[in-house]
Amino acid sequence: MERCRAYGFCAAMSGTFLLSCLLFAAISRHQRGPYMDEAFHVPQAQAYCHGRFLQWDPMITTLPGLYLVSVGAVKPAAWLFGWTGSVVCSVGMLRFINLLFSAGNFYLLYLLQFKIHQKNKAVSDFQRILSTLTLAMFPTLYFFTFLYYTDPGSVFFTLFAYLMCLYGNHKTSALLGFCGFMFRQTNIVWTVFCAGNVVAEKLNEAWKTKLQKKKDGKISSRKGSFSDLIRILQFLVEYLTSAKNLVTLTALTWPYIILVTVFFVFVFINGGIVVGDRSSHEACLHFPQLFYFLSFTVFFSFPHLLTPTKIREFLLSLRKHPVQYSLVAVISLFLIWKFTYVHKYLLADNRHYTFYVWRKVFQRHELVKYVLVPAYIFAGWSFTDTLKSKSIFWILMFFVCLLAVTVPQKLLEFRYFILPFLIYRLNIPFPSLYRQLLELTFYIVVNAVTFYLFLNRTFQWPNSDEKQRFMW
Repeated sequence: MERCRAYGFCAAMSGTFLLSCLLFAAISRHQRGPYMDEAFHVPQAQAYCHGRFLQWDPMITTLPGLYLVSVGAVKPAAWLFGWTGSVVCSVGMLRFINLLFSAGNFYLLYLLQFKIHQKNKAVSDFQRILSTLTLAMFPTLYFFTFLYYTDPGSVFFTLFAYLMCLYGNHKTSALLGFCGFMFRQTNIVWTVFCAGNVVAEKLNEAWKTKLQKKKDGKISSRKGSFSDLIRILQFLVEYLTSAKNLVTLTALTWPYIILVTVFFVFVFINGGIVVGDRSSHEACLHFPQLFYFLSFTVFFSFPHLLTPTKIREFLLSLRKHPVQYSLVAVISLFLIWKFTYVHKYLLADNRHYTFYVWRKVFQRHELVKYVLVPAYIFAGWSFTDTLKSKSIFWILMFFVCLLAVTVPQKLLEFRYFILPFLIYRLNIPFPSLYRQLLELTFYIVVNAVTFYLFLNRTFQWPNSDEKQRFMW
């Protein structure tokens, strides 16, 4: 059985890598020069490649993790294979680094699925491999495998840190979290998430002990009621104000605390979280970003979230708790009214799909953004419902991290949703084989359309001779 699983995994990973190599060749042939943000990333990596480590492009907003890893991989390979001249740190060579990260992500996704769902003996090896293949083909992430962007490396180190956290190797997890932070500063949130996993586990143990002492196990089956929430908040206050408990939690999470401290020192010295061009990356309270993320998640997880059963259960819940849902609707309307921001890039750059989503949906009428509130509420309910197998403390911790990583972003950019989506998707229960196959088929279709548009539907701007391409 172990051998069959190993053969199946190797076949899936090798087949995906071979397909990726073919796509990589096609994309490199059609788009030989740097495209979009590559115009900043590629010259910066090439400067590092030539030893000019003090040179920095002020338009780059992330730390130099991608360039350091690229040079650390390409330079030894160049020496080993005798590469010289323009081959070393060429656009194609640098892009290939992300293809390697993609292979690493495939392996990490498999290990994470195995670890998170290890107690679920009903899940077959085929389902685990199929689910890994599906997540590895997740369209928004998979597309950037073929361009020199920070996303594949950012995902790799964050998932690796999460895996080490689940295995209890917290010093290694924090070190990998630092690597993820060097790729993208907002990844510090997922370091907090790893620490939160440890805290949530301890809180859950203490909560179960308290319930057993009181001989009251009802809350575990009635998770989500208002009275239960009050009791949980009271418990949190009692637990976290205990010096003994705080010492215990600090002893368990000190590697993450050190890294978060380093982050705040960096923000203080740097004068902000963004490196380089800050004018276009200002932090704000953009609460509708959470609604956009929930909609994004429903779209890419519709086999799990948008089912007749889910819709029926939501309507029953709506009928049972009209006051609570009315309150949520009012709060949502207020947040949309007061905290909706439209970034200048969203309105100006017609190469991104978000440009067309905004123009075709939100700009049709001023009231559209308010009319969508019922859909947002359903998306939020369905999203939360699929996580009901997790402890209430894990759910609270995850939502805090989700808010921290989405709300401060002014720009609507699907790339910012990749990591929270993957972590969410890894933690929901395994769906049926039919739904898994439907999800994989959907991803393959979306990828096929995306690559077709990128390669074949080029266009030009009036003031430029360069070919423009559609992309995420």
